[in-house]
Amino acid sequence: MKEIYIIGGGLGGLFAGALQAKKGRKVTVLEKNDTPGGGLQTFTRKVGERCEIFETGMHLLGGFREDGAVRILLKKLQIFDKLKIKSVDRNCMDEIIYLSDRKVYRIPEGKDNFIAYFQHEFPHEAEGIKKYVEKIWSIVDEISFFFLREENEKIYSHDEMFYWPADKVISHYIKDAKLQDILAYMNPMFGGRAGHTPCYVSALINRLYISGVDRFVGGSHQLTKMLTGLIEDAGGKVLLMHEVNCIETDDKKRRITAIKGKEKRKYDFEFKLDDTDMVVCDVAPKKLIDMTATHLFTKAFRARVSSAPASYSTFCLFIILKEKSFPYINHTCYMQRSYGKVWRYGEYNEEEWPNGFMYLTPCVENQADWAHTMVVNAPMPYSTCIKWEDTKVGNRGDEYIKWKKKITNKILDRMEDIYPGFRDKCLKIYSSSPLTIRDYLGNPEGGMYGTEVDCQNLMQRQMPIHTKISNLLMTGQNVYLHGSCGVPLTALQTSNALDYYME
Repeated sequence: MKEIYIIGGGLGGLFAGALQAKKGRKVTVLEKNDTPGGGLQTFTRKVGERCEIFETGMHLLGGFREDGAVRILLKKLQIFDKLKIKSVDRNCMDEIIYLSDRKVYRIPEGKDNFIAYFQHEFPHEAEGIKKYVEKIWSIVDEISFFFLREENEKIYSHDEMFYWPADKVISHYIKDAKLQDILAYMNPMFGGRAGHTPCYVSALINRLYISGVDRFVGGSHQLTKMLTGLIEDAGGKVLLMHEVNCIETDDKKRRITAIKGKEKRKYDFEFKLDDTDMVVCDVAPKKLIDMTATHLFTKAFRARVSSAPASYSTFCLFIILKEKSFPYINHTCYMQRSYGKVWRYGEYNEEEWPNGFMYLTPCVENQADWAHTMVVNAPMPYSTCIKWEDTKVGNRGDEYIKWKKKITNKILDRMEDIYPGFRDKCLKIYSSSPLTIRDYLGNPEGGMYGTEVDCQNLMQRQMPIHTKISNLLMTGQNVYLHGSCGVPLTALQTSNALDYYME
């Protein structure tokens, strides 16, 4: 039987593996961590009698509503109805507070409701608001894979604004500076930069979440278990603590011949491939390049991959709240320190940081009125902690620990601005920096959204599914789009490509 080896057990690798396993193919997933899932991974922290689950990345779910692309995929895999998910408040899917003027915006779900809300708040921009949202919808309509439809070969070009910088598109329709900033509030979901992030990326994320957002109840690990189960039930394997560090190739045949690595704390491993086996890579392109010595990846390509910057990272707080001290909030909240900062999250100024962050109270089983935990994600560039980049988790030194405490207090100060006395509601606070994200999720420079997509240099930044190596395909957040919707859809494209080679 032809075999498929998947390097990296993140959301993309597991989805691609499950789709192939459903067709009866043998899949072996090689994951470097002790748990699979990538951004689906969860971890637990115990304080006294309490044991709480925290998400590492999959806090919000887009595409899970009726006719949503991810929902269709999950139903195809026959696991959607087994998932425990909860819809956010329809009348307030997102809440934004600006500390500079204490203004709070409570944004409803749905295209028409979204338009009507902002037209009420900014009546002088009513026409521009409608045209802007309509443009978002029309741009996404051009992206076939978002709707699980085949590409229309008769379409050779996109709308003029498709590759415009997202901030330029907003300012084209909206002249009010405050509203320009507010309409970009989802920036933390895609790591946008003014003048560089293409409109189609922003449009996809905005349309996805405006159409309806859901949450996992009790943690995203449930999806990990189901995808892993599909692979193993079909005779495949998900091998944990198997970090691949070498890919051998036959350059004449343009094929991978062996995958090598080390099973942590135990032994070296090697998988020899025959001429019918395929490999899927669900790791960052920089890591792929480091694994290979092949001349099939040209010097120019290697240089391009090595020089491509990662999207900005984040500093996270994972807070266990005192019992019945803070209400459960069934939507995501965004703090903005002042207007005009939303496109500058990739910058760092010690006095001003954080200019903004996202916070939420995760949903637990039998969720009642009170929150159990809170997660705060504050965008931060990797450069802030570069002095410790050669250290390892748990052994970064006292200076690093002091720095993390200082950063934690900066975030808590802003939470106190929103909720006076917030510190007294916290039972225990854990934190992670861009270094934690780099090492835990395997993202170079702690990038939350893979390689930065830049409309000024688009072809140099995008990684295709197909590679110069005939039996190697790519998947994951560095191909097409990141996130709970983009990665599964990319995995579907990878799976379709595998069908071509495997049949």
